[in-house]
Amino acid sequence: MSLPAPSPAAPPPLPDVQGAPVDPKTDPERYWLQHVYQPGVRQLTGRAIVVGMLIGAVMCLSNLFIVLKTGWSFGVTITSSILAFALFGLLRKLKLVKREFGILENNAMASVASAAGYMTGGGNMAAVPALLLLTGALPSTAALIAWFAVVSLLGVFAALPIKRQLINIEQLPFPTGTATAEVLRSLYGHSKEAEEKSRLLWLSGAFSALMGFLTEAKARWMPFNLPSTFPLPFTLRGEALSKWTLGVGPSVILIGAGMLISFKTGWSMLLGAVLNYGVLAPAMVARGIIPKVSYSAIVGWTVWGGAALLVTAGLLQFAFQWRSVVKVLGGLGGLLLPRASKSAADPMAAVESPAAWFPLGFLVLGPVAVWLMSTLFQIPWWAGLLTLPLAFVMGIIAARVTGETDTTPTKALGPVTQLIYGGLLPGNLPANIMSANATAGVGLHSADLLTDLKSGFLLGANPRQQFYAQLFGVFAGALVIVPVFRLIVPNASVLGTEAFPAPSALVWAGVSRLMVQGVSALHPTAVTAAYIGAAAGVLLTLLERWAPRRLSPFIPSASGLGLAMVIPGTSSVALFLGAAIAAGMRRWTPGMAARALLPVSAGFIAGESLMGIAIKLLEVGGLFGFGAK
Repeated sequence: MSLPAPSPAAPPPLPDVQGAPVDPKTDPERYWLQHVYQPGVRQLTGRAIVVGMLIGAVMCLSNLFIVLKTGWSFGVTITSSILAFALFGLLRKLKLVKREFGILENNAMASVASAAGYMTGGGNMAAVPALLLLTGALPSTAALIAWFAVVSLLGVFAALPIKRQLINIEQLPFPTGTATAEVLRSLYGHSKEAEEKSRLLWLSGAFSALMGFLTEAKARWMPFNLPSTFPLPFTLRGEALSKWTLGVGPSVILIGAGMLISFKTGWSMLLGAVLNYGVLAPAMVARGIIPKVSYSAIVGWTVWGGAALLVTAGLLQFAFQWRSVVKVLGGLGGLLLPRASKSAADPMAAVESPAAWFPLGFLVLGPVAVWLMSTLFQIPWWAGLLTLPLAFVMGIIAARVTGETDTTPTKALGPVTQLIYGGLLPGNLPANIMSANATAGVGLHSADLLTDLKSGFLLGANPRQQFYAQLFGVFAGALVIVPVFRLIVPNASVLGTEAFPAPSALVWAGVSRLMVQGVSALHPTAVTAAYIGAAAGVLLTLLERWAPRRLSPFIPSASGLGLAMVIPGTSSVALFLGAAIAAGMRRWTPGMAARALLPVSAGFIAGESLMGIAIKLLEVGGLFGFGAK
């Protein structure tokens, strides 16, 4: 979203210090300073930091559950903004706080929360579970916290040299950042809609937590539990549909997640579930290739077709962004050389992060990252050094693609790095996975900071304070996610199950196995499935891009179809139901959809995921009879 030029009827632009009028097209930065920037307004306050870290931790844990169930991480900035607005509205009604939590305070808080909440992305919750699956062991909790923090901080520093070009000058849309600014403006309009969103968030969260408790809480005093899947009166090859993972369950967390995806992705997932568990799996069981009817046995075969589909589609979609890549590579020299605009006379010098922070950040953090790679994952020092410039380039690419499309291509950046290190370090599984984690993590956190800075740019926030906010969020997310991951995933046997399918981890582990062992290690039918999946990924991506627009709604989503092959059928059904509900509301009650979908989906996701973690803590501690039923 670009800053508009003044209309003919508007007052003339304010003069700069020399008295000349400022044109937003030729001097957008000076225009922003005079017309948009809000100096002196409270932004990164102590309460914004504390609340951002707490909400970010909550969103991080919610995303942890979601990513282990679906492979996706969902948006944090908008949801955290609504949560903070609702929280301080409640505290003011209770007269526990007097001063309003201002719009720029909320924006700074969202930067903290976003950095923490996205700690599950960037390959973190794909690479680490994949490493556990392949090796059966992980580094210590403290070591993993350090790893997550260093990779994320490198991503934050990698965003600095490109911020002004992408946001101030080119003013790329960064749709999520633009939407966050619009949501904040709406909330602080003090409308009834803002109050309704707050109420819906609390109610949906409470309902979701209750459903999660009734399903997952196992204690002596519990009279009953809801079944994980409601039985259907049908069989397939003599087995109940639930054995084939087909059915409907009481969980609302995936319905909430489904509300955030497109209807096309939703119906593609339903189609993929039916084809995978209703057609392919029964055929392979009948031939004895899949040994028994269970989720783990089925996905052990179907993952190869699904992984090939996801990887080829992701790489081809990334290839279609070649113009962004060319712009990045062409501008690298300019990023690393001083510019006149960054001189002492620079009008933005007082608010932007200094140019020297980028090289200083990499000089300090780079050796730490290389040492962690060598110590924790047996990556040779020279390969670790190679990861740093590769991660920087990947970060710039990810940032530009996100700015133009709102999609951070970590699903493509990870496999690209795996292919590179598969050739450089053949047979080294940890190096193959964790080097990809480094590049994808840098890319995600670079794009995340720029998305937050976009909302701040539109609202007139101080970008340097948002940079500080991002640092607080990184540390909060790293401190929370590692111990909780170890709590809910104590060993590799938990992964690849119906409770935690961990589809991203299965895909990353599969790519690494192929890099090391080759296709000869697979069953011939799995190799055939992988070839067919790869071809389908290419075909669907090409059709999506080149087919007439009127046919686009009928072309299955490659990501939806591929994902359905590596998660339980019940999960695909729930995601489809959520997408269908959202699509129906947008069509028949668009006003209600605009007001309700985001807070309700956020409440559904947060309530059940946090209840699941609370139950796990009670079980581990043996408190109140939990875990004894």
